[in-house]
Amino acid sequence: MPDDQQSIAGRTPFPAGGASWDDINAAMDEMVKDDVDWRGGRTPLFVFHATDAAYEVAELGFMKFFSQNALGGSRAFFGLKKMETDLVDFGLGLFNAPADGAGFVSTGGSESIILGVKGARNRARHRQPQTKPYNIVAAYTAHPAFHKAADLMDMEVRRAPAGADGRADVAAMEALIDEQTVMLVGSAPCFPHGVVDPIDELSELAVRRDIWLHVDACVGGYIIPFLQRAGRPVRTFDFIHPGVRSISADLHKFGFCPKPISTLFFRDADDLDRATLKFDEWPNGMFATPTLAGTRAGGAIAGSWAVINHLGLSGYTAVARKLGEMTDKYVAGIEAIDGLHMLAKPDAPIINFATNDFDIFSVAERLDEIGGWLPGLTQNPRGMHAMMSMFHEPVREQYLADLQTAVNQVRGDNKGSSDLEAVY
Repeated sequence: MPDDQQSIAGRTPFPAGGASWDDINAAMDEMVKDDVDWRGGRTPLFVFHATDAAYEVAELGFMKFFSQNALGGSRAFFGLKKMETDLVDFGLGLFNAPADGAGFVSTGGSESIILGVKGARNRARHRQPQTKPYNIVAAYTAHPAFHKAADLMDMEVRRAPAGADGRADVAAMEALIDEQTVMLVGSAPCFPHGVVDPIDELSELAVRRDIWLHVDACVGGYIIPFLQRAGRPVRTFDFIHPGVRSISADLHKFGFCPKPISTLFFRDADDLDRATLKFDEWPNGMFATPTLAGTRAGGAIAGSWAVINHLGLSGYTAVARKLGEMTDKYVAGIEAIDGLHMLAKPDAPIINFATNDFDIFSVAERLDEIGGWLPGLTQNPRGMHAMMSMFHEPVREQYLADLQTAVNQVRGDNKGSSDLEAVY
């Protein structure tokens, strides 16, 4: 490395090497000393926790397959390939896929969504020549990953206003459809409000207009079926609805698996085949993969396989019941504070609340000052947001007490509008 690169101000030089683990560990501890206390339930997202035992199993499974590369599963790492196949089978069964259903493991929700869009685009290309840019029709509440996909594929995303309950407005979405619409999007649930879109109505529209319906269940795919098993009245979202052609679902969210890992499923194996890259015009011959990533962490697959086998139907249902009950208690406690109201009644463990009486972002700032609570925010409408995990149960009463204190302080001093930005 040239000396001038080593001396550029503010740039960390390449290490000389030879550091002991004790020194490395101490340096790591120093770097994270100001991190938000996620184990203490201070983060509103990013980390998902079911039980201490599931966390330990995930870590052990990940480390056992730390070096294996899922790209080589079919040629070298046969045990890892079997685990990956099992993960796909688990999801196909959980989401009521037909016999010809297919799927694969990806590295995250954005990749799953991008590849779902790719499948819909390739199906459209297969059926008729493209004359204008394709478009995706979604609700205002759909995840930005659809725009990431559209940006990569020169497509357009058309967003329809959501209903007063935070769910997709099917009529408003239909009004945006034209001959270049290749995908409709439903969320289960949407990230901002934690509510499941009317997938049954979107399915009817998709069948009637012969358009691909993708269900973004990245957040709820591995918790909603178990909330239903626990007796909670959450609407269905999966392949039981005939218009649903693809589903994205993240294992590293409410599947409580190690990051990074997601899944994507297709009703029809032909759609998976069309979405798969196949290339042989290079010295090494055929290269085929449905994923964007080549190398994928074997540890994430093994850790996920371990967690699912550890928790199973009974364990996931028990965790879902606890999460649902805990979320209900948070909702009740928030609504008991004068001036606060929920922006939507959540179907899944996500809360989003607001006020008409004072500045909610100023409340968020005070919460950070009072108890180190990282604010999760929505911009339109302005609200406070959190994706719940069991890390939030032991601190529930403290959070609600600090929230009441923050509201009292903001009411008392009439603090002006905050310039905080939403956290995703």
